[in-house]
Parts: sequence; structure tokens; C-alpha cells
Amino acid sequence: MADTGERKARRRSILPQAATVFLVAGCALVLEIVAVRLIAPYVGMSLYSWTAVIATVLAGLSLGHGLGGLLAGDPTRLAPRTAAVLAVGALATLAVPPLLRLLAPRLLGTDAEVMVQVGLLSLILFALPAVCAGAVSPLATRAALARRPDRPGPVLGAMYAAGALGSILGTLAGGFLFVPLLGSITSVLVVAAVLALLAALHLLARPAGLAALLALLVAMGGTLLFLAHRRGALADPCLEESRHFCIRVDDATAFTGRPSRLLVLDHLVHGINDRDDPTLLHSPYLAAIDARVRAALGPRPFTAFHLGGGAYTLPRAWQGRARLQVVAELDPAVTRIARDRLWFRPDSRLRILHDDGRRALRRLSPGTRFDVVVVDAFRDIAVPFHLLTREFFAEVAARLAEDGLLLLNVVDRRREPRLAASVARTLREVFPMVESWLEAGEAELLDGRVTWLLVAGRRPVDPPSLLDDRHRSGYAFRRVTPRITGEPIRLTDDRAPVELLLADVLRRPELAE
Repeated sequence: MADTGERKARRRSILPQAATVFLVAGCALVLEIVAVRLIAPYVGMSLYSWTAVIATVLAGLSLGHGLGGLLAGDPTRLAPRTAAVLAVGALATLAVPPLLRLLAPRLLGTDAEVMVQVGLLSLILFALPAVCAGAVSPLATRAALARRPDRPGPVLGAMYAAGALGSILGTLAGGFLFVPLLGSITSVLVVAAVLALLAALHLLARPAGLAALLALLVAMGGTLLFLAHRRGALADPCLEESRHFCIRVDDATAFTGRPSRLLVLDHLVHGINDRDDPTLLHSPYLAAIDARVRAALGPRPFTAFHLGGGAYTLPRAWQGRARLQVVAELDPAVTRIARDRLWFRPDSRLRILHDDGRRALRRLSPGTRFDVVVVDAFRDIAVPFHLLTREFFAEVAARLAEDGLLLLNVVDRRREPRLAASVARTLREVFPMVESWLEAGEAELLDGRVTWLLVAGRRPVDPPSLLDDRHRSGYAFRRVTPRITGEPIRLTDDRAPVELLLADVLRRPELAE
């Protein structure tokens, strides 16, 4: 009889348990990727949002592993306990969209530091789904060992491998398939549905338990969906959700007093386009760029390279003056929406490269030079550090004409602007001439969040301390040196701690809004 039992044990497959671990691990990683996209319309996408979400998911998985180990003590109750954990995970996942709509405006409107706000939002939304996902692995592994007690080592290896492979697949599927093809909300619903289906499959041998589970899922899931629909939580906040951004276009007529629209990428306005007058620049930093280029180059035609297209506000404004413009825009969807919704009409003198700006600059033919290089690829406090380093500035210098200008905007504090000061120091290691400008009203502030315009070139010049563009844009700009206590940091490809330099902006909600 013992030999017969051993032979039966050897014939038992652990595939159902391995498949469960594989699918749940995949769902957890899909949800982790989608989580950052879900909260982006409220807090943007930055190192801090990724850090908060990853830390929350890892903490939840760790806690879940411990909880699953406790639940796995009784081998006769593994199936119903696994089903219960999966059902709770499905309902917790389904609750994410309505909770996000309910809590985000309240949490982000408090006086807490921005990093604390993002951390709390991530914890409330994603901790419980992660705990449930983590609890499944010990339960399924215990069930697999019960089926093949003769081979504990290979069983453990197979279960660990299934979890790792599921995590890899979930990461790839979340970034390359779910978000771009389904969008964040639909991706959450799919993950919840997979978890609910797995819960039901674990109770196929227990009809009474299956019926009770289905009744629970229908009642609670239906209630959550109804409430979410009533609050509009299932409606996609994005006009289009691309691989990179949640893209939205809003009417800006009430703000500008003219027919105009603005582009929002995640939670930040990236340009305001005037329908009837492309040269009318409503954003002060763009007006400052235009005014500084006019002061340097006068009315003569010029060539320009733009790192970042966004609403294509500046390339659109310069179409009548530039003899050639090259725009490096990472996201083709942004370009398409600028054409369809923001009155952008590219012509033969404007070339668009859908690529990272630094890589696009390298792809140009070796002899290509520009009169103007504009770096406008920064998304609020999410700063692509590789566009602020000495090595990058050297690459730009090699592409500038003898009297050419590099212009870039940096969001920072008025007082103690550590990032702006560090960028200015780094520019001075490459360019003989470096200027810094603020809109005149911002220049008068004692503190607060402002947008610095940094200008660099090969030829030392002494421009006036005031750029008066009030006749054209309504703005004037003053030369102001970004001064800080201590020594600014030299930014390199090896070390560019932009998040550290912006920590004061993040810690103070009145500066980070």
C-alpha cells in the first residue's frame, strides 16, 4: 500500500499550483506598473512616485508571504484559504479606481510633504492587493509539496521559478501591452477578473464554497463597480494614454481671453496654443526664450533644435521665422494630438524625430549645426537628469553655431535654488557665457516656486539686465543669479542628483503645487 501511495504521489502534477503562482505574480507586477500610470494625473511620474509604488508593493508582498505561511499550516484547508485570499485580492484591486478618485484630491490637498502624500496614496491603494498576492505563494507551495512529498527540492525550485517568471512576464506585459493597449483603468479590471477567476477555480471541488464565493464576488464586486461608475472612477481621465503619458487637452479660453487650448501631460500643463496667433506665447518661460532669441539673432532666419515637443507651442510660433527646425519628441501620441487638437501644422522646414532628445541629437549628421537649441523636456519635478549634465552640454556645444544659444528652463525655488545653481555651474564649465533669467514678477519674490531660464553660448556678451517683451507677450524678464548657501554641485552623467536638489520643493506643498 505504501508503494502504491508513493507511485500515485509521483504521478501528481503541481502544474495547477505553479500556474497559480505564475499568474498571481504576473498580476502583481502588472498592477505595480499600472499603479504609477494611475496616480500620474494627480502626482506626475517621477522617481518619488516609482519609489513609493515599488516600496508599497514589495512591503505588501513581504507581509503577504508571512501571512500566507501562517495560513498554510493546515493542509486540509489550503484550497478554500487560497480562494479567500484571491477573492479579497480581486475586490481590493477592483476598489483601486474609486478609492483613487475619492482620496487623491483629499490627500494631495493637505499640508503634508509631497513625498508623504504620494507614499500614503500608494499605501492605501496598493498595499492590500500586494498583501493578497504575496499570501498566495506560500499557500500554493504548501499544496504543491502535499502533492509531491517525494520531491520537495524540485517542487520548491519550480514554485520559485514560476513566481519569478510570472513577475518578468507581468513587468513586460504591464509596460508594453496593458497600459498602451488597454489603458490603466481597464488593466486594473482585467487583473481583478483574473484573480476572481483563480479564486473560483480553487473551489471547483467544493460546490457549496464556490456558490458562496461567486455570490460574494457578484454582490461586492457589483457594488464597487456601481459606486465607481456613479463617481466617474471608471472613466479614463486621459484623452489618450500612451506608453509615456496620460495626455489631456483642455480649453484655455477662460484663462487667456482668446480661443486657445492647453496640453496636459500627466498632471502638468505643457503648453498653451492660441488658435489664431501662433506667435502669441502665454507661458512666461516660452516668451522669455523667444525674447532672448530675438535679442541675440534679430530678424534673420535661424535654425533650431528642440528637445521636447509637448504642445509644439514654440516650434509653431517660429515656423514663420526659422529656416529649419528639428524637434525631438519622445511620444508620437503627443505629436499626433498637437496636430489634431492644438492647431499644429508642420511644414517642410520642420522635422520631427520621435526619440529621446539626447539620442536624437547624436543621430544627426556630423556637420549639422544650429543657431538655437531649446531644452524643454522637463516634466515639473520629474527631470530627465541626462539632459542636465556636463557631458550633454558638451554634445550641445558641438552642435551650436559660433554665435548660437542653448536655452533651458528649470523649475526651482526663488530662494536657495539648488538645482538651478548647479545647472548654471555645470554650464559654465562648457560655455563662456551663462545667463539666468526670471519673469519680472517672480524676480521680486522672496521665495516660492519659480521657473528659471538659463541661457548659454560661446561668445561672452553683456545683455541688458531687463528683457522687456511687454509689447508682445505682456511679460518682462530680469537677469537674476541663482545664489545658494554652499557650493553648487557639478552635474555629470555619473552623478546628477536632481531629486536631492529639488527635495525642498518636494517637502513644501506650497512650492510643489
